[in-house]
Amino acid sequence: MKRNLVLLMALGALSVASAQPQENGSRLFTRSEFMLPMRDGTQLFTVVMRPMAAATGPLPFLMMRTPYGADSVAKALDRGPGFMPDLAKEGYIFVFQDIRGRYRSQGEFVMTRPPGSSKADESTDTWDAIDWLIKSVPDNNGRVGILGVSYGGWLTDQSLVNPHPALKAASPQASAGDMWMGDDFFHQGAWRQTYGTEYAWMMEASKDQSVLPTPGRFDTYDWYLSFPTLGRLAQSIGAMNWPTWRAFVEHPAYDVFWQGRAVPRYLSHTSVATLTVGGTWDQEDLYGPQATYRAREAVDSRKLNYLVLGPWSHGQWAGNAGESLGNIHFGSNTGEYYRREIEAPWFAYWLKDKGRADFPEARVFDAGARVWRSFDAWPPKDAVSTRLYFAANRTLSFDKPKDTRGDDAFVSDPAHPVPYRPRPVEWTYADGSRWARWMTEDQRFVEGRPDVLMWQTAPLDHDLTIAGNMRAQLFGSTTGSDLDWVVKLIDVYPDSAEGPVQMRGYQLMIAGDIMRGRYWKGFERATAVPRNSTGEFQVDLHQLAYTFQKSHRIMVQVQSTWFPLYDRNPQTFTANIFKAEASDYRAQTHRVWRTVSHPSNVEVMTLK
Repeated sequence: MKRNLVLLMALGALSVASAQPQENGSRLFTRSEFMLPMRDGTQLFTVVMRPMAAATGPLPFLMMRTPYGADSVAKALDRGPGFMPDLAKEGYIFVFQDIRGRYRSQGEFVMTRPPGSSKADESTDTWDAIDWLIKSVPDNNGRVGILGVSYGGWLTDQSLVNPHPALKAASPQASAGDMWMGDDFFHQGAWRQTYGTEYAWMMEASKDQSVLPTPGRFDTYDWYLSFPTLGRLAQSIGAMNWPTWRAFVEHPAYDVFWQGRAVPRYLSHTSVATLTVGGTWDQEDLYGPQATYRAREAVDSRKLNYLVLGPWSHGQWAGNAGESLGNIHFGSNTGEYYRREIEAPWFAYWLKDKGRADFPEARVFDAGARVWRSFDAWPPKDAVSTRLYFAANRTLSFDKPKDTRGDDAFVSDPAHPVPYRPRPVEWTYADGSRWARWMTEDQRFVEGRPDVLMWQTAPLDHDLTIAGNMRAQLFGSTTGSDLDWVVKLIDVYPDSAEGPVQMRGYQLMIAGDIMRGRYWKGFERATAVPRNSTGEFQVDLHQLAYTFQKSHRIMVQVQSTWFPLYDRNPQTFTANIFKAEASDYRAQTHRVWRTVSHPSNVEVMTLK
């Protein structure tokens, strides 16, 4: 959910209105502004942009709702031709709307307001807006499409809770499907400290982002580490004034508060053609698109559910050529391809009856082979489970261990956490921040740290393509009573790799995530981890398609801190880490077991 122009594209929306339109000068569109009253009387600022170029017959609407300023998005569209050029060329009546409580709209802003929690919500606002548009804007064809990236993607998902009959096509992109389980604020119980702090600061300290985060150090690694507890951090920046921070403190576990905001839990039908789009290196909302697609697929009796997964960071496909991400090159302009060959034809079919409905169920970019792959089901039906087992001498094996004894251990010290990317760690949205590309950084920057374990295969003698679900199964123990597990699946390039010299021996993280040990018995309630007792921990690594090429190695790294993206686990069990004392933070020894009875591994799905 970011503040730049790419994210602004995820905006727009509308509602039901009475005010007269205001005509403004425009180069490409005729612009009209409205204050549209919702069913509860709240008025939402809305911009309607009709193309000035001659078009044959009535046009469909294409909507975007946003918390980031509808006026800015409308102006970006009108400047052309770089903003949504393929959709603009096709010809739509574009509609952009500030959601309630943001920028020029009235009402109260509530972060990811769950549907049904009040008389009016984002779902009803969208319904009311569409109803007014169809009835009030002349020369429309009675069809509406909606799309958005990030928060706009979440808003698009809300339009599908109770969709208006005129809504025919929706594309939620980089949507936060579950803010606790795997998107912006928590990942499997671990709190995303930098994002939870800086995004809440940006969104709730002012209505229009006029008050922005001001960390006291350029390297936020040092700044976050200077606070001995989360309570001290909150006190320093006034975070308890923000509703979202208070929600963190009051609801650290996966209780009804977060469950009620989990989009997959209230997707009970699929009646609108839906194109879900996500990035496999999305540093903000990687989980959401995969989880919402999966939930829709379970109730998709009419075959209206489609998925695109590309090799992108958060929203990169919306306004970037997409030829590379950081040091990784894809051999083609994947973002341009998506916009021209997938998104534009897809909306044209559902909103204009143009072309044919021969879209594959899922299109996934394989960044290892640098090709797009099409599937008639996702995950692929013919993929088979394959396990990569941790073995002695830091090796990774396709064979299950036969030893009855064997483990690898490390000391995790909260006073010296492992950085999640090479320092300095800039403020998330600072000018020049490397936030968007951190997931493709060379993981050799942690090599040699005693608190990072590594296992790797020998060089592969053939290409190995994985496609579908991935997860880590760890059998571990600790001298403490709580801990975090970070697991990274890595493609190790050969020393003879072609191309730039920095790619020789490069360690590319193709998947990685974290889980908080205290939720080993279930995410709804924290439970202390028994000291020096071996337990099983599952770490979801999500989905992708990727080819490990011949002569490359496969590596797995395991650690217990990923700072400051995630807060430090005290490693001494406390009921609520947001209220932990400085004395609770203690160094502990963690062990990962690799025996016949406790075979720690990473499970992937491979194609024949």
